[in-house]
Amino acid sequence: MTIMVVEDDPDIGSLLRRGLGEEGYEVSVVESGGAALHEARRLAPQAVILDVMLPDQTGVDVCRALRAEGFSMPIVMLSAKAAIGDRAEGLAAGADDYVVKPFAFDELVARLKTHMLRRAEMPQAARYVTAGPMSLDLETRVARLGEAETRFTERECALLVLLMRAAGRPIARGDIFDALWADQGGASLNVVDVYVGYLRHKLGELTPGGQQLIVTVRGRGFMFRPPES
Repeated sequence: MTIMVVEDDPDIGSLLRRGLGEEGYEVSVVESGGAALHEARRLAPQAVILDVMLPDQTGVDVCRALRAEGFSMPIVMLSAKAAIGDRAEGLAAGADDYVVKPFAFDELVARLKTHMLRRAEMPQAARYVTAGPMSLDLETRVARLGEAETRFTERECALLVLLMRAAGRPIARGDIFDALWADQGGASLNVVDVYVGYLRHKLGELTPGGQQLIVTVRGRGFMFRPPES
């Protein structure tokens, strides 16, 4: 399996090339956003480790461009920026994970393997989740309603799946956090509200009539309300 590393620091690039090689991966290291896009089109890597601060453009922009071109491989971002807002920006751009520098190599590899394993073990029969006339493809993370479609990040998709599978029943904010963010160091409960906001915005692309698919049930949490046929 090939992993593309996008990192302009030669020491970190060398560390990742050597360490991932010892883990049995083929590794391609590039040092700029432009080179990353070219290499991704050439190699179609199974995963990407992407630095945020690059000489020609940000890793966030590269991540958005990769997702816009339809690449669905796991993307793990690396950055010295540790603020919640910076993490949220990276995840909203389509990254699957966000690791803060300085990082522990073993933890980075464990996170990367987890995301790759999720892709590999996804049963074909369980590829789609449906609620009313809307379907969500778990492999591509694309939701469709009629002729309209929109794509989600992995964390957005996980939240949407949770809500869709409980369609018509509210899920408490704390239960959502425990299911999706309890293992994320530094995350706080308001991350649930942030991601519900992301979902509402993207789902609005499917329902131009203004129908709200995720509603707030006072004192009980959030509920997915299937779209009308």
